[in-house]
Amino acid sequence: MTAGTGTLVGVLADVDRLVSGNVRRILITAAILAVVVGVRLVVGRVKRRQEELSSKQRLALSTAVAGTTAAGVFSLLVVWERSGALVDAFQSAAIADQLSNVVLAVILLASAYAVTDFLGGVIRELSVESTAISEHQEEVLRRIVQLTVYTLVGLVTIGLFTDNVGSLLVGAGFLGIVVGMAARQTLGAVLAGFVLMFSRPFEVGDWVSIGEHEGTVTEISIISTRLRSFDGEVVTLPNDEVRAGAVIDRSRRNRLRIEVEVGVDYATDLDQAVTVIEEAVSGLDGVARMPQPDVVTKRFADSAVVFGVRYWITNPSMRKRWRTQTAVMSAIKTAFEEEGITIPFPQQTLSSRTKGADAEMEARIGGAAEGDPTPAEGSDGSEGS
Repeated sequence: MTAGTGTLVGVLADVDRLVSGNVRRILITAAILAVVVGVRLVVGRVKRRQEELSSKQRLALSTAVAGTTAAGVFSLLVVWERSGALVDAFQSAAIADQLSNVVLAVILLASAYAVTDFLGGVIRELSVESTAISEHQEEVLRRIVQLTVYTLVGLVTIGLFTDNVGSLLVGAGFLGIVVGMAARQTLGAVLAGFVLMFSRPFEVGDWVSIGEHEGTVTEISIISTRLRSFDGEVVTLPNDEVRAGAVIDRSRRNRLRIEVEVGVDYATDLDQAVTVIEEAVSGLDGVARMPQPDVVTKRFADSAVVFGVRYWITNPSMRKRWRTQTAVMSAIKTAFEEEGITIPFPQQTLSSRTKGADAEMEARIGGAAEGDPTPAEGSDGSEGS
């Protein structure tokens, strides 16, 4: 009985030590993860708030994140008592090289993160200081740099664990061909994104018309372009469709000419109507002073002489276009009412034919048919009264 009790107490003591040890390890693990995550969050916040950090400061912050992450990984190995196994493995000649390769791979990946973040900061600084680099080009350049650095580091890391890198590259090439054939539309959009980056037919914030869609450019990515229409709709267009169609940029020259048509009655003095229109349009809010608004006679319509009222706006946008167009039309109508100038409704003039017109029409069609009674004769051949 005593021996059994002693055994039970020993088992409970072992369980208590095991549980307390695991709880302690879990708490320490949580603390290590909290430190790593906290450092990353703090560094990210510092980068967002202080956009004017120098390249050296950004490199130092990125290195701090990479170093903290690596230190956290090794600390977890120590906490969970895996460091002894690593030491034993390092002492074993069979896997000593592999262990050193693992450590080197971790260092390379951490360095790749630091370098890409540093180069991204450099590109961001160049974009801010120079107007020659747009936001779209900045994003594409950063993605290219990240892809290049991580690809090189990945190849070097693979080369640490195998000597047959060439076969892997050949396999990767065949895999790339298969993926390219399966996703050729996406790859076409990506290539079109690079073309848009270098040709720069429009920028973020421009008012453009692409095919059947019109709106303000809100985002240009490698794959797609987004527009916000006048109605507030967000339209996403693949870059290959953007590149294949006609693109009209109404914001490129920082000014836009708008034309409004108005008709006047045929009895109106045209010179007076032109003067009234020009005085009504000049000086309106939103209408540019230079070049001055002008009025041209466009055509003779069925019921009116049609004028084209042309004026310019600066910093063009969809909202400004409709606002000024509404103001111009309202001003013209008010000025016409004050001067007694009529904007005619569609109308037709009807007239009856005379007896001479009937005779002329018969002469043109060759007279009455042979054997048909003339208008002066009855149907029975007798003369009419």
